[in-house]
Amino acid sequence: MRPRRYPGGVTFPVVGMVGGGQLARMTHEAGIPLGIRFKLLSDTPQDSAAQVVGDVVVGDYRDLDTLRDFARGCDVITFDHEHVPTAHLRALEADGIPVRPGPDALVHAQDKGVMRAKLTEIGVPCPRHRIVTDPADVVAFAAEGAADASSDGFPVVLKTVRGGYDGKGVWVVRTAEEAAEPFRAGVPVLAEEKVDFVRELAANVVRSPHGQAVAYPVVESRQVDGVCDTVIAPAPGLAPGLALHAEEMALRIAKELGVVGHLAVELFETADGRVLVNELAMRPHNSGHWTQDGAITSQFANHVRAVLDLPLGDPRPRAPWTVMCNVLGGDYPDMYSAYLHCMARDPGLKIHMYGKDVKPGRKVGHVNTYGDDLADVLERARHAAGYLKGTITE
Repeated sequence: MRPRRYPGGVTFPVVGMVGGGQLARMTHEAGIPLGIRFKLLSDTPQDSAAQVVGDVVVGDYRDLDTLRDFARGCDVITFDHEHVPTAHLRALEADGIPVRPGPDALVHAQDKGVMRAKLTEIGVPCPRHRIVTDPADVVAFAAEGAADASSDGFPVVLKTVRGGYDGKGVWVVRTAEEAAEPFRAGVPVLAEEKVDFVRELAANVVRSPHGQAVAYPVVESRQVDGVCDTVIAPAPGLAPGLALHAEEMALRIAKELGVVGHLAVELFETADGRVLVNELAMRPHNSGHWTQDGAITSQFANHVRAVLDLPLGDPRPRAPWTVMCNVLGGDYPDMYSAYLHCMARDPGLKIHMYGKDVKPGRKVGHVNTYGDDLADVLERARHAAGYLKGTITE
């Protein structure tokens, strides 16, 4: 690490963050108390993090020269998304710039086909899957999983191997005709069995370059239309043995893949008491936003510590229950005027807004609540998120 010099001779490192979204905004916030300096590569000056970070470069992360120019003067590069081309990251490493997580790890979050192959190789349970080449191959894949001769094996899930998030790039198909759409983009397609799951869980862990790692409690993640709506920490009613198994599995994935920084392992809990890996994210994650107010050390603070190879902080929760609800844009753009009601009704409420224009369905913020009674904590979070959106008016 080559620390930069502050005025007066104090030296602190510079963290280069690629991507200007809300994850970068909140990671920057976590670094402020540590005196960490941030440099941001943002698509536009209006991006969420670009509004608050002092040193902003506006440019295209897909352009190698832009990326190299940005990396000069940074002690480490990290990300708020997984879209930087792998070859570009290798070029930065060849230039002597630490990239965390590195390209060999990050590719498993960038490419779902690579991720599935690696997890299968190391014995991590996943849904049945295969790369498919056309709709006829999807039909064959479905038939391979048919329960009996009277079934065609549908529905199945199709995913573009790169680029999908929040329900984008994912299709649940029931016929060969429906299976045609994903192939029109001309990119590889991954077919997966449609898992009959009880609920979705997430295991969040953080790992440093020297191998120290911490695990947060496993959470329940509730989705609406493919977008995370509510996260409950810890996951209610989760058997202690299964919770421990999920945490240990996430820690093993982080180690086997060489992850540095935060890793979110999205999981399916099945009716027969198993957990299957759905997706990986190698950055702070929506399922970990509860840690801002509900954990001793947030996912953002531990991500900063990890990429700088500082000792990691305590991930334990501060209260028996914490609930995070995303605030989505609706037809009520003046969210600030709703603060009076929300804050007066619940002085313990924590509101986190991202500085985004309000658009229907867009994530513009989140709220956290915590306490001893889950029903109360859940109601408080849902009421605040609904009132800010405008779907609750009293």
